Formats: sequence, C-alpha cells, structure tokens
Amino acid sequence: MTIGEMLEILAKNAGSADAGPNWPDASWDALRVGGALSWAIPTAYGGQGRGGIDLLDAYQEIAAACLTTCFILSQRDAAVRRICDHGTEELRQALLPSLARGDVFTTVGLSQLTTSRQFGKPAMTAAPQGDVYVLNGFMPWVTGAPHAAYFITGGAVDDGRQLLAVLPRETPGLSVSPALDLMALAGSQTAEVRCENVRLEKQSVIAGPMERVLATGRAGTGGLETSCLALGLAAAAIRYLHAEAASRPEFFAIAERLEQTRQDVRADMHHLVTTRVSPEAAAALRARANTLVLRATQTALTASKGAGFLRSHPAQRWARQALFFLVWSCPRPAAEATLAYLTPPAGPECALF
Repeated sequence: MTIGEMLEILAKNAGSADAGPNWPDASWDALRVGGALSWAIPTAYGGQGRGGIDLLDAYQEIAAACLTTCFILSQRDAAVRRICDHGTEELRQALLPSLARGDVFTTVGLSQLTTSRQFGKPAMTAAPQGDVYVLNGFMPWVTGAPHAAYFITGGAVDDGRQLLAVLPRETPGLSVSPALDLMALAGSQTAEVRCENVRLEKQSVIAGPMERVLATGRAGTGGLETSCLALGLAAAAIRYLHAEAASRPEFFAIAERLEQTRQDVRADMHHLVTTRVSPEAAAALRARANTLVLRATQTALTASKGAGFLRSHPAQRWARQALFFLVWSCPRPAAEATLAYLTPPAGPECALF
C-alpha cells in the first residue's frame, strides 16, 4: 500500500473515527499495511528508524487525513520512544519487533506525572515493599487503553521522586474503565486505568526513581509531536479554504495568509528539531500551533456556512478537534503562552464588541 492510498483510507474514515467510541480498525490496519507502525522503531528491531523532521512531517500528513488515528499513533509511538530510550536490550527485543509488525498495541499512561491532577496527592503512588513496588491509584488519560497489551506508566514514591515502568495488561489489580465521553476523537477510546495493589517487579522499572522522570529521554510532554499534529489539522482546514477559493475568490487571500503562517511555524519546528529544544521554545511553538489550528478550523467553519454545522461536514469536526489542543499535554508554560496569543491587550482599540 502506498502512502497516498493509506492517507485516502484514513480520510475516508475520519468522520466515523471521531464520532463514537468505536476503535478505527480499518484506519489502524491501513497504518499497519502502509508501514507507519514501523516508522518510529529502530531498524535493528524490524522498524524503519525514521525520526526528526522526516517523522514529524509524516505525522502531519496523517493528522491532516484523520486526527483521531494520528492521535492514537502518537501515543503508541510515545510508548515506543520510552521503551527505546529506557528499556533494557532484553525488553526491546521482546517488544519492539511485534510492535513494528502491528501484532500488539502499547500506549502511555503518564499524564498523572505531568499536567493532570497535580494540585493534590499523587494520582498514582509507587510504594517500595521489599523487591517490588506496589502501585495504587489511576492513570487519568490512556489512549487506546482497551487494546493495549502493555502500558508505559509511572508513579510517585514517598519522597516525591517518580519512576517509569512497563506494566502488562494482565497484571493482577489492573483494570480499564469504560472509554471517556470525549467531545472529539471518540474513537481513540481514551479511558482511565486503575491500579489496586498492583505488584510491580523492580526489573519492570525502566527509569527512576528520580525527580521529573519524564524530563529524561526524547518524549517530553508538550513537545514538538503535539505541535506537529496541530499543524496537520490546520493543513486540512486550509486545503478546504483553498478549494473554496476556486469559486469564492474572497477566501483566497485568507487561505494564503493561514498557509504562510503554517509554513512559518513548520519551518521553526524544523529548526528546533536540529537544536536542543528548551521548554520555553517548545511552549512558544506550541502556542503558535494552537492559535493557528483554532483560527484555521474556525475560518473553515465560517466559510462552510450552515452546511458546516452538520455532522456530515468535516468543518464541524475540525473545529471540535482543534479545541483538544488546548488541553492535550499542555503544561503551564504552553498554556500561558497560548492564553497570551488568544487574549488581546486591554484598551478600547482592542475591544471585542
């Protein structure tokens, strides 16, 4: 299957993948047959070893075709990166070849360590007891949880340090809740995963305990992968505006301005890939990507008039999906930067009404 054929299948099924909590089997199978499940996996383990700009641009194309499927892939690949960066050679040999073939699915349950439930006691604790850790609590947002054979998760020990671990689905005490009722991306089957006195063998710990364990490796929260998915969704809306401009010339200049902004953000993202990305730079780029995807999708909805408000029209789906970037992996610096872009300065010349 060519990349073009794979994207065509994703775009054809994008509406149903977003509409209800049904796993997008046809779209996921298209990724498997098209080779996308092997992109992020090193060649030594049966993958293609793609990374950097090449991989980010591929994600953008998938996100433009179907954001729901790309979101699922991004979470699976986040788990892959943790296995590659922190896992033992034995673990990599055991998991990565089957993941490259698409025989099994893995995902991350890590938001409890970063942006979710951070204003009270830890959502997941890891208490050392002899040769094991005992996990108690929950992972608030786990994409594809009902389909995962393994979870890359983490918990906090008593002194506040954190650890990362590989947790098999069949582990006693682990339970997957029903899929959350999301306003978009419903087919991702994102759910809570709970742990009740789950015994975690210490050989299953792949990093930590340490402070800010997610700062290690390549998969930091709110990083470039999230921004590139926003650029992909923006591209879908902008392509629609360009198509409308063929018969409605008033939209040509608007589409061109949005596309130029997208290309500027994309170029800056490419630059950051080749440098050491600071949290401040990643947050600033994330804010620009967030703002662009909101503007592009709402402009597409405006251009579509009443037809765009029908469930059958992609404009309403793009507009709903764009709101996801305001809450997905959006730590405080990225959220503050986004608010700065969205909120006009005070003064009568900037009045909204």
